[in-house]
This record gives sequence, C-alpha cells and structure tokens, in this order.
Amino acid sequence: MLTIGELASYAGVTVRTVRHYHAVGLLPEPERDHSGYRRYDAGAVVELIRIRTLAEAGVPLARVRGLLRAEPAEFAAAIADIDRRLRAEIRKRQRYRARIARLAAGEEVALPPEVVEFLDRLRALGVDERIVRAERDGWIPLAARSPALVPVLLARKREHLTEPELVDFYLTLGRVLDRPDDETLLTALADRLAAYFTRLADAEGVEYVGGGIEQPLVDLIDSLAREAAAPVRRMTELLTERGWSGWTRLERVDPA
Repeated sequence: MLTIGELASYAGVTVRTVRHYHAVGLLPEPERDHSGYRRYDAGAVVELIRIRTLAEAGVPLARVRGLLRAEPAEFAAAIADIDRRLRAEIRKRQRYRARIARLAAGEEVALPPEVVEFLDRLRALGVDERIVRAERDGWIPLAARSPALVPVLLARKREHLTEPELVDFYLTLGRVLDRPDDETLLTALADRLAAYFTRLADAEGVEYVGGGIEQPLVDLIDSLAREAAAPVRRMTELLTERGWSGWTRLERVDPA
C-alpha cells in the first residue's frame, strides 16, 4: 500500500494535485488506516496516470471525469479525437516556428526577395546600416499596402544605384547621422541632391521623381524616415528651399 506522497511520485504529479483530484471527484479518496493515513493501491496509480495524461493533453477536467467512466469504444473514439486535435496543434506550432525562424532572418519576414536583395546591395556598397534599416522600414508598409508598386520603384532604385552620385549621397547621409548638427555638411548635401533631382526630373519627368505612392502611405514612410534618421527633417527643409518638397514623394515647389 502507498502513502499519498508515494502515489504522487509514481504518477509524476504533486501531492497537491492528488488532493485536488480528490476534491473535484476524479480520484476516489480511500479510507484512512488505523494510523490515520490514507493508503493507495496499484489501481490508484494507474487511475492517476490516466487522469494526468488526459489533463496534460488539454482535456478539461470535467470531460476527464466522463472519459474515465466511458465504455471502451467511447473512450477509444475520444482518444482518437484528442489525438487529431493534438496533431493539428502541433502543425500550427510548427508554422509558428517557421515564422519565428523567418523573423530571426530579418528583412525576409516581411519583404519580397528582390527588396531584400536591394538592401543587401546597399550594404555591399558600404551604406551605413542605419540607413539600410530606414530603407527597409519604408519598404515594409509599401510592400504590404501597394505590392504592385514594388517592382516599379525597385527598378528605379536599382537604376539609380548605377550612378556614383546617388551612391555617394547614401554614403554621405550615413556620415551625417554622426554629425546631425553639421549645417555645412547638410547644406552641401542638399545642394547636390536638389541638383540631381532637377536633372532627373528634366530628363524623365516630375512624376518619375515623385513616384506613385498614395498620400497616407507617403506620410507614414516619411514619418518612419524622420524617426530613424534625425537629419531627415532638416534635409527636407533644405530641399524645400531649393525647390523640392517632400522625401518619399518629391514635388517641385517655388524655392523659398
């Protein structure tokens, strides 16, 4: 005969759990012996293991009580149903694991492969990682909201990266992040960038420079850029003074 502690140990539960199963009527509570202790036989161990196994499988205790009293065929059918539910849960958890693995991979979780390739191209050119992350954060809502625009804008971006002048802009902007109050550097960069936009608009049209992104999305991406890179706000002011308003979507304005 076993004490309650021994019973709990054999079944792999705590004494408190055994007492709880007594309280809810799942496990019969034996009479006390002449010493005042409750003694359990081997059948109690088997019953407790059955209860524990069903409970660990997620079966509500109220249903466990019914299963313990069920006929063999009913019990077998219930076990098969529980098994199907567990297998479905495992498949769901495996999908979650796959998503987590993709999340650990960085950009790949929320961006098309071609955008990830473009970001890697920026890194290969030596662009500051903070600038790359700002680019990434702009592409994520764009890809989610306007996926049809991604290949169009990406083709332009790739074309621009063949021009040393724009590559140098990326590299200089990275240096500006470490010197956000360097007005001389910011002004020189704004002069070069405004001249580049003007030449591009004259050759391809203003719409080519402005893109085709809807205004709410433009506002969101601009906000992300300002949060990621403090000099962006000042740079937009300087560009406006030079005839270009905006950041994600540029528009020609009268220079201040």
